[in-house]
Amino acid sequence: MPFIIAIDGPAASGKGTIARALAAHFGFHHLDTGLLYRAVGAKGGDPIAAARTLEATDLARPDLRSAEAGQAASRIAAIPEVRAALLAFQHRFAGQEPGAVLDGRDIGTVICPGAPVKLYVTASDQVRAQRRAAELGADPVQMLAELQERDRRDRERATAPLRPAEDAVVLDTSNLTITDAIAQAVAVVDRARG
Repeated sequence: MPFIIAIDGPAASGKGTIARALAAHFGFHHLDTGLLYRAVGAKGGDPIAAARTLEATDLARPDLRSAEAGQAASRIAAIPEVRAALLAFQHRFAGQEPGAVLDGRDIGTVICPGAPVKLYVTASDQVRAQRRAAELGADPVQMLAELQERDRRDRERATAPLRPAEDAVVLDTSNLTITDAIAQAVAVVDRARG
């Protein structure tokens, strides 16, 4: 039985960094599920058709980390038919041996609600905006407004809104170094694995 680690949280909270580190540490597969929605948006055209024909190679596009792709992903993620089309892709990925780490917005609540480890990674709006602005070379004030708008859209959508699973461990990275945040996440997984 593969071991699944579900990581959720808002943009620029550190969830992707933590997910990649956990996958490397435990020798698990990693999927940034946000890339699925970014890739669907980047394909253009009808988002439902794009989601139904998504392939692993679509996740390697160089433009998927742009702010525009992130905004498109947030809008597309609100379409129930897109989410349904991508569900099977994510379930197949999660079933890989010896285990998988999936990060996104609804992994612990919708995609893998039975995962033995669920983390909800968060940080203050200001810290997240500064991180993302530094990553993209953008204006922190503008980035704060964009992140808050995206958070609002992600939390208020009718299908799979952004929220921690009831049994998720909340990890606030606002005042943590990357090393400390990863160490805390590894400790949570170690406890769950016994």
